[in-house]
Amino acid sequence: MSRNPVKLRVRAVERVADQVVAVTFESMAGLELAPWEPGAHIELVLPSGLVRHYSLCGDPAERETYRIAVLLEEAGRGGSRELHEMAEPGAVLEVRPPRNAFALEPAGGYLFLAGGIGITPLLPMLGHATRAGLPWRLVYGGRTRSHMAFVDELVRIGGDRVHVAADDAAGRPDLVAEIGELPADHVVYACGPAPMLDRVTAVAAEAGAADRLRLERFTVAAADTAGEPFEVELSRSGRTLPVGPATTILGVLRANGITAPFSCENGYCGTCEAVVLDGEPDHRDTYLTDDEKAEGFTTMVCVSRCHGPRLVLDL
Repeated sequence: MSRNPVKLRVRAVERVADQVVAVTFESMAGLELAPWEPGAHIELVLPSGLVRHYSLCGDPAERETYRIAVLLEEAGRGGSRELHEMAEPGAVLEVRPPRNAFALEPAGGYLFLAGGIGITPLLPMLGHATRAGLPWRLVYGGRTRSHMAFVDELVRIGGDRVHVAADDAAGRPDLVAEIGELPADHVVYACGPAPMLDRVTAVAAEAGAADRLRLERFTVAAADTAGEPFEVELSRSGRTLPVGPATTILGVLRANGITAPFSCENGYCGTCEAVVLDGEPDHRDTYLTDDEKAEGFTTMVCVSRCHGPRLVLDL
């Protein structure tokens, strides 16, 4: 599937919780959109040039639309605020097709653990498990119930299988009990803020369920970009530039006045992806799949390096 962005139109914007809006996109030509499975996300190219990833939280069977939910992050880098301010019916955005690094694996049943806006990738998973007739339970935590998106929709789907644990009402959920009582053929899917996921990881390890835990984090740790020096050859211009042990390809490009697209500068958004013509990339990103890294067809110039003395890029 092509990773090139397509222009989609905002069909609807709905406030689904305090500081959370759901945005539904559609094709400008009335066409079906690229298929996706639970756990997938799309990448929005905002008018400012920022690229942001948002989990799809609609129904995969609904091929005419994509739905995401976006939390306004006051302390963020500006992407969520920009989207909140510009998203209105009729607005047009560039959207990269769905990509899935949090796929729902076959299992005898599931325990879903959500913290705040981390509910978004789990919502389609609940629908899938329900349609498949599989047992599941959702534990959904948040600061206050008013800040927790889709609560009513979730209760309609799951009834008493949904446990809503707002800090200001029910208190925090008992993760030790939830994970400790998990049947052996069930898998845990968790998404939420780092402290929650760190706690889930520790509890799963203590319960002997670490191998059945699947996580999706809002952010990733800073990539290690240091390494042996090498040269990068830019095939279009014929220029060859040295990349030092503490510099990156992207940093070298920018220092030499060469324009290259970028956004996150930490190897997770895919904006700076470049085609490799020769040499073996030393992948440091979290964007490419293991198979894509093994192929070595592309590399993320913001963090990745080279196994060897020279890397030739289609730049």
